[in-house]
Amino acid sequence: MTIVDQAWCATTPRKPLTVQDQSLGSGLKSVGSALDVLECFAVDGELGVSDIARRLGVAKSTAHRLLQTLVSRGFVEQDATTGAYRLGMHLYELGQLALGRNELRHAALPTLRQVARATNLTVNFSVPEGADVVFIERIENLDGVRILGHFGRRLPSHCTSSGKVIAAFNPTVYRARLNAGFPPRVRGTVRTPLEWETIVEHVRTKRYAESHGEAFDGASSVAVPVIHHGSALASLSVFGPTDQVKPAVGQLVPLLTAAANRIVKNLGR
Repeated sequence: MTIVDQAWCATTPRKPLTVQDQSLGSGLKSVGSALDVLECFAVDGELGVSDIARRLGVAKSTAHRLLQTLVSRGFVEQDATTGAYRLGMHLYELGQLALGRNELRHAALPTLRQVARATNLTVNFSVPEGADVVFIERIENLDGVRILGHFGRRLPSHCTSSGKVIAAFNPTVYRARLNAGFPPRVRGTVRTPLEWETIVEHVRTKRYAESHGEAFDGASSVAVPVIHHGSALASLSVFGPTDQVKPAVGQLVPLLTAAANRIVKNLGR
């Protein structure tokens, strides 16, 4: 089973330029435009100049100039046969450096592997980023069936068990999602502030969250918070087909809670 879906979710409004930023002039705008180009590739693996120009609302000559600058620095590469562009290896290198230097991920990784072996489900470890959650580690289920495939690692917090459980124990995340709104994803997605408030309050009481058909049809997840110094700084979840996950929630929650406690212990003070 592989879920084929949009690989990127950018539901959090972009931060507007500050007065100080605007005073820096065209140089800063060019940097922003180059970053916009990179974000286009989060949705599609390969794009042409016309695709980039259309998505950014710029002239083809401008898109070409931005792409060539990124190619020269290794952030983007061009296929010699088709002429299409894709993300470059230097971007991969920097991403791996960021991941490798993440102390929270290092503290969690041994426990995540234990959970994967015990459940044979896909294990996700996520952290908040604005109104969304970002999965900084994912261990696919052990039978070799890739459920998420190449799906992107960012989702809005209101349609994932991970996001809901973090929001329940992190007021900043709760408010960020409230301010960003609740764009629907599939039929079961939270859509109103009242639904959000009710669900988050319920999660606070249970101390775990569920998601059944809220991010993907036919798929479910269960998540618990990783609470450090009184606030959820991450979540630990398992993900899989609804017919496997939903009947097992009662067994999964104690296992995940114990695992989250071990991660907190590994973090120390």
